[in-house]
Amino acid sequence: MRKTWLITGCSSGLGGHIAATAAARGDRIVATARDPAVLQPLARQFPENLRAVQLDVTDPLSVAAALAFAEREFGGLDVLVNNAGIGFIGAVEEAEPSEYRPVFEVNVFGLIETTRLALPLLRRRGGGRIVNLSSGAGLSGGPGSGYYSASKFAVEGFSESLAREVAPFGIRVTIVEPGPFRTDFLGRSIAMANQVIPAYADTAGRRRAYRDSNDGKQAGDPRKAAAVIVQAVMATEPPLHLPLGPVAYDIAERKSQALRADMAAWRDLALHTDFD
Repeated sequence: MRKTWLITGCSSGLGGHIAATAAARGDRIVATARDPAVLQPLARQFPENLRAVQLDVTDPLSVAAALAFAEREFGGLDVLVNNAGIGFIGAVEEAEPSEYRPVFEVNVFGLIETTRLALPLLRRRGGGRIVNLSSGAGLSGGPGSGYYSASKFAVEGFSESLAREVAPFGIRVTIVEPGPFRTDFLGRSIAMANQVIPAYADTAGRRRAYRDSNDGKQAGDPRKAAAVIVQAVMATEPPLHLPLGPVAYDIAERKSQALRADMAAWRDLALHTDFD
């Protein structure tokens, strides 16, 4: 059965690959970007079933217009993919509010508002799928990624709560947690704190160096990632959490082991905190 998808952030990253993969199987796609002109090659590749539409996740009116287009053009919505996002590198002390607040406006509040406005369409369909792009950094925070990780941790908590709220409607939520994939993420999709404090050279500074030396060299193939995401969307029992790639799996396993170790070490004290 053909599905109708709305995908944010299709101009770069995984969004365009997800759109192409879903369109290739015959699904109907509303591919969105702040500037839909950049999506014209994708629209020409799939003229019958893909439409390029303007959407800025920080502008609720633009979100509502894109959702109205999906309903008008294709009769509703089956799958929402919240892919739009931006990265940020810098130590907590280095960053200014004007630098880190936009990360939350896009990664958190934009995702929340897009989801909130899409839910009536999905409920009217009697079911559907929501895919929220998190990150390996949404599973475990690292030096230099505090603000970005905080935004993705918010996506994780929001998505887990949402999944429990919408399950009775037949709507399933999947949180995708990619490791490094060869996209523009380390290029034009990421910003760095202007201030550089030498004291953080061996912590946050290493993250800056990673960006400079790994952009365009990531091991992950975004086309393969998109294929797995589409397969998960089509599954009868889609996963709630979907780490993608060996690095993401390693992050998830190390986080789980560290949590269990802390719990075991402090169990006797931590369990005896109720009133006598």
